[in-house]
Amino acid sequence: MSNHHTYKKIELVGSSHTSIEDAIGNALAEANKSVKNMEWFEVVETRGHIVNGSVGHYQVTLKIGFKIADS
Repeated sequence: MSNHHTYKKIELVGSSHTSIEDAIGNALAEANKSVKNMEWFEVVETRGHIVNGSVGHYQVTLKIGFKIADS
């Protein structure tokens, strides 16, 4: 194992009918199915869909950082 860490970032969009927090959680849960060593995320964009003058659903764009194995 090296004495430094190397990371990679991916970008994805999560959504939820309930809240921004749920949209983040949904995105992380799906990413966790195939991305290992996730360590942090940043929300880079927040938006939503309007239906009849109300929130239809929330969307968040996330950058997820994960450590490259053995780094």
